[in-house]
Amino acid sequence: MDQLLQLNTIFISIVIEAIPFIVIGAFVSALIEVFVSENMIVRIMPKNRYLSVITGSLIGAVFPGCECGIIPITRRLVEKGVALPAAISFMLTGPIINPIVLFSTYIAFGNSWTMVWYRSGFAIAVSILVGIVLSYVIKDNQLKRNPDEHIHVHDHSKQNVKQKCWSVLTHTIDEFFNVGKYLVMGSLIAAAMQVYIPTATLAALGHTKVAAVLVMMALAFILSICSEADAFVASSFRNTFSQSSITAFLVFGAMVDIKNLLMMFGTFKPKFVILLVSLITTIVFVGSLLL
Repeated sequence: MDQLLQLNTIFISIVIEAIPFIVIGAFVSALIEVFVSENMIVRIMPKNRYLSVITGSLIGAVFPGCECGIIPITRRLVEKGVALPAAISFMLTGPIINPIVLFSTYIAFGNSWTMVWYRSGFAIAVSILVGIVLSYVIKDNQLKRNPDEHIHVHDHSKQNVKQKCWSVLTHTIDEFFNVGKYLVMGSLIAAAMQVYIPTATLAALGHTKVAAVLVMMALAFILSICSEADAFVASSFRNTFSQSSITAFLVFGAMVDIKNLLMMFGTFKPKFVILLVSLITTIVFVGSLLL
């Protein structure tokens, strides 16, 4: 009974923590759908594969969202014509290099910029590498079309301001419920794993550098904490784990955790998600060992 109560408490806390950012992400996604045309996207994004990936990686700095809310925005950008590798680079850095997350990291680590630079620099490097690899191996559209999703084609350019505002509201609601079901499922799984896999068990395994990095990456995946709050959890491990393994926790967890993994499976084709997660895991792991 105690474990069920604990599971319920953790589940509710994860959902409550993530919902505001899901709403923000759905709202930004709707704004892009209604107010951003394909021509605008074409003018902004560079044609060169390397420059487009770098641009996608860096524009994440202006979106104050977590890893949950960033996925609907990413989908909308791809639908608007942004190259998939550039959109994925944006998806990976957005939850890490935005001002809110960087400030929370600064505060969590005792008003020190060291971990802020490690986290943001490593995240940008990982996202660029992932984007460049994807640009060579992925050639077709990887968005998954939900059979329950109704396809509507609207020419929002002909709408007046009132109609556009209404369209933003309806798109936001549709996007929220489309993504929300994956949040609920992912939060439930994450809560169950936290209850039935004690953190102390994982911590006891991190004796070597390789093991420490693997343990912290696994812990980040299991805990599934939103990127706005994960730095405070990571800072509690400073006396137990190395700086490189803590950096791995802060970067990997914001790119891949249980709830956003399910959202990715709901947005992209399964084979692409497996490839993407494999790339992120490998690059974060190897990069952390070199830090």
